[in-house]
Amino acid sequence: MFEILGKTNIDFIGKRNYAFIFSGLLVSLGLVTLVQIGRGQANLGIDFAGGTAVQLKFEQPIKIDDARRVLSASGFPDAELQEFTNGNRLLVRVKQQNTIQEDAANRIVQVFEKEFSSNKFVVDSSTAIGPTIGQELQKKAVIAIVFSMIGIILYIAVRFEFRFGIAAAIATFHDVLTVLGVLYLVNKEITLLIVTALLTLAGYSLTDKVVVFDRIRENLKFRRRESLEQVINGGINQVLSRTIVVSLTVVLVLVALFFFGGEVIHDFSFALLVGVIVGNYSSIFVASSILVVWKGSGGRLLKRA
Repeated sequence: MFEILGKTNIDFIGKRNYAFIFSGLLVSLGLVTLVQIGRGQANLGIDFAGGTAVQLKFEQPIKIDDARRVLSASGFPDAELQEFTNGNRLLVRVKQQNTIQEDAANRIVQVFEKEFSSNKFVVDSSTAIGPTIGQELQKKAVIAIVFSMIGIILYIAVRFEFRFGIAAAIATFHDVLTVLGVLYLVNKEITLLIVTALLTLAGYSLTDKVVVFDRIRENLKFRRRESLEQVINGGINQVLSRTIVVSLTVVLVLVALFFFGGEVIHDFSFALLVGVIVGNYSSIFVASSILVVWKGSGGRLLKRA
C-alpha cells in the first residue's frame, strides 16, 4: 500500500498516560451527555422528545427549501421535512413545544394555506408522537448500542483473545461517548439518524482496531526478544500510513457530504466526521495502550506468543 510517511518510529505507548487523561475527559463529557439525555435536557429530536407529524398532498410539486424557509419564518425553525418521490407529497415533523403543541398541526396547515395559496393541498394524515413513544425509542437505541458492544467483544475474542475484545469494546465505547459529547457541546439534535451514525461509527472503529491488533499479534509471534511496549509501538508504526490514507479518504467524502449533502444528512455526516477522527486516535492511543496495561497471566499478551 502507498505510504505517505515512510518508516516511522513514534513512541505512541510512551504517551499513554497523557492519552488516558485526555480520553478520561472525553468520556466524562459523554457520560454527562447520557445523563442529560436521560433527563430530557439534551437537544432531543422528534423521535425521542415527541412532537407532531403532518403529511400534506399538493396539486403541484413543492420545493422543500421553500417549505423549510416559510416554516422557519413562522415559528418552526427546527421542523423536519421529508419529500416523497413524486414531489407533491410532503411530511412535516415538528418537535414538541409546551405552548403550541396542541394546535401545532393546525398552525402548520395555516402556514401552507397562507404561503402556498396557489398550490392547493389536502392533509393526508396528522399524528401526535407522544413522549412515551420517544422514551421507548431511547431504550431501543441504547439496547442497539449495547448489543453492538457485545458483538464487538465476541468477534475480537474469537479472532484474537478475550482481552483484545475488551480493549476494542472499551475503545469503541470511548468513541461513541466522545461523539455524543461533541454533539451535546455544539447543541446538535439527537435523532434516530444520529443513532445510525453511532452504530456506523462502531463498525468503522472496529475495523480500524482489527488492523492494528492484527499487526500487533504478528509482531508478538516473531519479535519475542523485544519488550511489549516496543512490539506494540512497532505494530502501530507499521500500519500508520495505511491508517492515515484510509482515514483521509473517508474524511474527504464526509467533508463533501457535510457541505454539499443537504440539511437532512448534515448532522449525520458531522457525527461520522468526528467519529472517524476520534476512532483513529483511540485505535492508536486507547485500545493499544489497554493491551500494555492488561498483559494477562505471566505478563504475556498472547498465550501462544
